[in-house]
Amino acid sequence: MTSVKEFRVEREPTATELGRGAFVFTDDYSVFDWGKMPDEIPQKGASLCSMGAFNFELLESEGVPTHYEGVVSDSEARSASDSRAVEPRDGEVVSLADADEPPTEMAIELTQVPTLPHEGREYDYEAYHTAAGDNYLIPLEVVFRNSVPVGSSLRHRTDPVDHGLDFESWPEGVVQLEEPIVEFSTKYEEGDRYLSRSEADHIAGTASIDQLENVARTVNRLLTEQAAKADLTHEDGKIECLYFDGEIRVADVVGTFDENRFSFHGQQVSKEFLRQYHKRTQPEWVNAVNDAKEQAKVQDIADWKSLCEESPDPLDDDIVTAARDLYAAGTNAYVGRELFDAPSLEDAVAVVRDL
Repeated sequence: MTSVKEFRVEREPTATELGRGAFVFTDDYSVFDWGKMPDEIPQKGASLCSMGAFNFELLESEGVPTHYEGVVSDSEARSASDSRAVEPRDGEVVSLADADEPPTEMAIELTQVPTLPHEGREYDYEAYHTAAGDNYLIPLEVVFRNSVPVGSSLRHRTDPVDHGLDFESWPEGVVQLEEPIVEFSTKYEEGDRYLSRSEADHIAGTASIDQLENVARTVNRLLTEQAAKADLTHEDGKIECLYFDGEIRVADVVGTFDENRFSFHGQQVSKEFLRQYHKRTQPEWVNAVNDAKEQAKVQDIADWKSLCEESPDPLDDDIVTAARDLYAAGTNAYVGRELFDAPSLEDAVAVVRDL
């Protein structure tokens, strides 16, 4: 389903019923929409699965509906890359607290995800919803921002007044927001794009755009409060949702170091660390990616990657180790439990800061 987690289907969804399946988290990572990068980050999959499970259980405890059913506890602690990852699970579905080891598999309910037809960069959402009926994955990402850093795309796409802020232009430093900004972007288009509210309302289909925003704001608040308990700052993130039986439920995975940006005393504790590292050490590849995306827009081609003439190089071993420790230590701190043998978050962050 994505470049960093595998997707298991055990019972297909129908027009009137949810299905049953699982995410199997790998140790792969992706930056700049590239897909699978040359390296793996050890225990990254278990970190994301654990953090995602913790957050789903937090949301459920606060009355926010989700598609989460539990984690799969397996005494053999099989790897997400195990060949059995495409066959029915053989472990017990339990809460995160009852898992014997940091899990790599998450049991979920499944909704329908029809094909989104397109010609070039023109996408047929009417066909998507005709096929989906009233049981479907809403083809949107709902983005929430608690701050506007210097490199944020928001600065290039909007003015402060668009968000009720008292600036004529964006200040040079980070803007901390008293109220989060919520935006909508496409989910299944080859190059994601931000949408006007009316565009998002059309793409959402039967699902209410107002309810989607309310769910996003509630999720953002709960994640921000949980992060603060670990002295982490929750900067921004996103959710994806399904629509079933007249109800919006949080889907995919929520509040991990891949989906969201967190910082610890000013240092990124998220995938953003790897993005910034590639910008510093492999600028030719990063620039080639950006150029290919722009060329694809001009040529009305969905597959921008076919236009990219550069490929990423592997990371040095010390960077892989630092990334592993950051994911593991960050998860330990966030969930308040020593799931991983890892340094303290303060020590892990100190290593990354010096790279």
